[in-house]
Amino acid sequence: MESILIVEDNDSMRQMLAKTFQTEGFEVETAKNGSSALQAISSRKFDLVISDLKLTDLDGVEILSAVKDLDTQTQVIVMTAYGSIETAVQAMKQGAFDFVTKPFDPEHLLVQVRKALQSRRLVTENTLLREVLASNHQFQEIIGSSPKMKEAVSLIQKVAGSDTTALLLGESGTGKELFARAIHHLSPRKDNPYIAINCAAIPRELLENELFGSEKGAFTGAYTKKLGKFELAEGGTIFLDEIGDLDITLQAKILRVLQERQIERLGGTKTINVDVRMIAASNIDLKEACDARQFRADLYYRLSVFPIRIPPLRERREDIAPLAEHFVKRFCAELNKPLQRISPEALALLEKYHWPGNVRELENTIERAVILCEGKKIMPAHLSIRIPTTAEIRLREGAGLKEVGQHAQAEAERSLIVRVLEQTRGNKRKTSEILKIDYTTLFDKMKRYQIEY
Repeated sequence: MESILIVEDNDSMRQMLAKTFQTEGFEVETAKNGSSALQAISSRKFDLVISDLKLTDLDGVEILSAVKDLDTQTQVIVMTAYGSIETAVQAMKQGAFDFVTKPFDPEHLLVQVRKALQSRRLVTENTLLREVLASNHQFQEIIGSSPKMKEAVSLIQKVAGSDTTALLLGESGTGKELFARAIHHLSPRKDNPYIAINCAAIPRELLENELFGSEKGAFTGAYTKKLGKFELAEGGTIFLDEIGDLDITLQAKILRVLQERQIERLGGTKTINVDVRMIAASNIDLKEACDARQFRADLYYRLSVFPIRIPPLRERREDIAPLAEHFVKRFCAELNKPLQRISPEALALLEKYHWPGNVRELENTIERAVILCEGKKIMPAHLSIRIPTTAEIRLREGAGLKEVGQHAQAEAERSLIVRVLEQTRGNKRKTSEILKIDYTTLFDKMKRYQIEY
């Protein structure tokens, strides 16, 4: 439910507006003067503020300034008498969405309110789609306009503003940490630490120390007190990636953090309160892990309050082209190479491929292609992927020795032709000379082996 703060010193006007917007399904709070308004906006966030321009103690411009200082995305509509239109225009220059002159038609104001809230939603969506903090603390784009991607983005927008634990589900390489960072940077905790830890990458003994810290002398080699990730993330967000691989004994400690917001360092007896928002991710089915008694059911239900599925790349093929173009631009800039473009043939190959490694595999494939490409056009030969032929699929199902030999010979010929084409930068005449075959035979083999160059 979207929230509106109404700032109006006229009691009857304030009550009328509150009733109008409550009837339309909005959450409404009111303030009878500027001081009350400042107190309200400092204690919580509003989607929209409607303020009279002239109040008994402050004016609407001061309210506008305070709102924008706290949250630039909160929209503000100012109400003014005819004689103050010039001031209202000045308020718009300082960030107000619009102004209405008194007396006004409540229906007209309602139309403006809906426009303002729609504008706020679009700004939020564009921010998430455009910017998310990456590991080097630079903003990168979340790219995707497919329905499944839009659904995932919409869920992230809805959960970001709360402290609800989010569970990101998806295959390896789909970008779960990217989405976790997006949740953090759209949340009220965005100015506090964001700490990510991969539960599958650290041995159990070390992981417990990493998460909860330890007291001096807690174990051999513990010469000083060590703060764990939960303490270091105080006031911010901790992202537990691949939580399905977490040791069962550590799962109980994570459950305590979720339930009681408390931890104890290794070797310590003091209970430490922590204020941390938790986001978890898994590439395995945690429900099945619970059934197999490999994951605690009580922890699963705590984590899965708000599950978000990140779709694999094969389920959003319309996003492959913009993703590939984004990576080409990025790697050309990083490698200080002239900007390249993807040929239609290469793009067709990218869109046909099944991408078992998802976006991470696409990123690596494009990086390699940019390195290999000496010209301005990325060709299929620069890509380290190939669509299995019908013959290869049949071969997997069972084949005789003769067929296996023929297939091996074809693979060897194809690999050699591709390599020589790369060496000659696509010069087919020179390629045929190096391979000691005539020009027509080269074309026939390129067509048979589906080599585009």
